[in-house]
Amino acid sequence: MSAPLPHLGSGLGYRRELADGIAASGTAVDWLEVITEHYLFAPPDSREALRELRRGHPLVPHGLELSLGSPRPPDPRYVTALAELVEEIDAPWFSDHLCFTSSADISVGTLTPLPRSRAVARDVARRAQRVQEEVGVPLILENITYHIDLPNPLSEAQFIAEIMEHCACGLLLDLTNLDINSRNHHYDIGDFLDTIPLERVVQVHLAGGTQDPDGTARDTHSAPVPERVWGLLAELSARTDIRATLLERDQDFPEDFAEITAEIDRARATVRAGRTPVPAGAAARPGRGRGPR
Repeated sequence: MSAPLPHLGSGLGYRRELADGIAASGTAVDWLEVITEHYLFAPPDSREALRELRRGHPLVPHGLELSLGSPRPPDPRYVTALAELVEEIDAPWFSDHLCFTSSADISVGTLTPLPRSRAVARDVARRAQRVQEEVGVPLILENITYHIDLPNPLSEAQFIAEIMEHCACGLLLDLTNLDINSRNHHYDIGDFLDTIPLERVVQVHLAGGTQDPDGTARDTHSAPVPERVWGLLAELSARTDIRATLLERDQDFPEDFAEITAEIDRARATVRAGRTPVPAGAAARPGRGRGPR
């Protein structure tokens, strides 16, 4: 896998409530992210609907149940079906979360944070590397939000950096999650960005959330992207070559789809403003331990 990853542009998380707006928006949406589990073992009519989406936009599957942090390796049936899905829609990469969602065949029903130790990081890296090799295209790993942070040997950023050191996967940096965690757990975003390998960032997520009366920030995907997160996108775009941005909206959908396309346009313009020429050869994906670019 030595070819460079494509620049997909500015995309949107596909939700049925947004389907009409997407269809009517023409070229306003560059690409779509689809939830892996909605299609993985789906009946033929759902797979045909997915193929119809692919005729209009590049697609990337975004998973919730790979559970790379579980004690057991991912279910081989899941990985085989995932590889078939990726091939069917010609996805340039696929993504999932740095967490666990199941243990001993029991789903916990949420994205659960991991103990942040070097041993756990290397276990996650090993599993991620194996899944990437079995699927055949790059796997990019997303940072999650967490509301309880027990004492850990590594910071969140150190944990991510340790994983990246031991696999050739990429990063899906959710800037909203980063903003929320930094506020809820009182750490410096600048230190975080200085610690993780920014050259491994392939894609970013952007969303808006809510804030509880006690000041706790929540990642609800229910509001416009806040200015703090737009500022993070501008900073990140100036520091690394982002291949794709993705707007997430899961509830409280605006009546006017133009509000969605305006944010997609802003993400596209922000990345273009920050992008600098990439030196010859820097876009190719090196070997193990360096990751996809």
